[in-house]
Amino acid sequence: MAQDIATLAGGCFWCTEAVYQNLKGVQAVESGYIGGQRPNPTYEQVCSGATGHAEAIRITYDPQVISYGDLLDIFFATHDPTTLNRQGNDVGTQYRSAIFPRSSEQEAEARAAIARAQPDHGSPIVTTIEADAPWYPAEDYHQKYWERAGDRNPYCMAVIPPKLAKLRKGFAERIEG
Repeated sequence: MAQDIATLAGGCFWCTEAVYQNLKGVQAVESGYIGGQRPNPTYEQVCSGATGHAEAIRITYDPQVISYGDLLDIFFATHDPTTLNRQGNDVGTQYRSAIFPRSSEQEAEARAAIARAQPDHGSPIVTTIEADAPWYPAEDYHQKYWERAGDRNPYCMAVIPPKLAKLRKGFAERIEG
């Protein structure tokens, strides 16, 4: 089985992670931090905005089942890539919309995905393409948060179901089960 990795930042990692959990070809989704200066940052440090990290997800997937381009198309359809350093009520550079390609091929596909997505958005897409950087997994209590506790969190209940509805509407054939 082939494996590749996609690293995406689209606001709160709980909300982004939930979108990718049940896609065909996705083997694992891990929440974490990338793109900052401090080694081994904590959630509290990242939330302060002082470390430069983004809350992000790292998707391990089988490119023979789902392509990097498909993952990016889902990314652009399920978050707002037109707001700088903000997703809903989450504000700060840690909530930026960013793609962290691991190769020149992924970078080219990221640029192509932005071009494909732009006509669907009324404002310019501000998603950044940033250099791959050290990855720091988030603390255990952040992993699979929606699956474990999201339905008891009012924030998650307000944000995640609309994302999942967009996923079902535009990518139903990609969802397991």
